[in-house]
Parts: sequence; structure tokens; C-alpha cells
Amino acid sequence: MSVGGVRRYAAQAVWFICVVFALFLAVGALTYALNANPDNGLVDFVRTWANRVDLGVFSPVNGIKEFTGEHADVKNALFNWGLGSVFWLVLGRILDRVLRP
Repeated sequence: MSVGGVRRYAAQAVWFICVVFALFLAVGALTYALNANPDNGLVDFVRTWANRVDLGVFSPVNGIKEFTGEHADVKNALFNWGLGSVFWLVLGRILDRVLRP
């Protein structure tokens, strides 16, 4: 395999990982918006992974923006995890362009 082929596969792998991270954040925010049961195994799995990939910066508890008042948890999750999702997509696209020959 040529160096160009390896770079192309590496770029595809990085892009795929970033898209998966963005999906965890987006679906995690959706679970808050839909008031999903946090005791459900799937909801817990998605929220756990969303907390792992939010880097602490996009956390709904202590993130970039903290809302107060009624439905603050939903607003925090939608805003911070939504922003984090966009971050992962932009980062993935930039890394894809850098790695791809």
C-alpha cells in the first residue's frame, strides 16, 4: 500500500471517529430534550459516552453556557452538547483535509 493510501484510510478513520463523537453528543442532548428515562440502559450508555467526549468544555453541568431557571438541564444539554457536536464535525473535517493526500 502506498503512503497516499495509508493517509486516505487514516483520514477516513479520523473523520468516522469524529462523526461518532458528534452523534453521541447530539443524541445525548436529544435524550434530555425528550425527557428520556435516565434509568434506561441505552439512555445511560449514550449520556455516559456524551459526557466522555464533551471534553469538559461542552459539559451540560459546567459548560460554556449555563442556563438557570425552568428546564435549565434541557437548555444546557442542547446548547453545550450541540456546540460540542459541531466542534467535533469541524475538527474532523479539518483533520480529514490535513491527512488526506
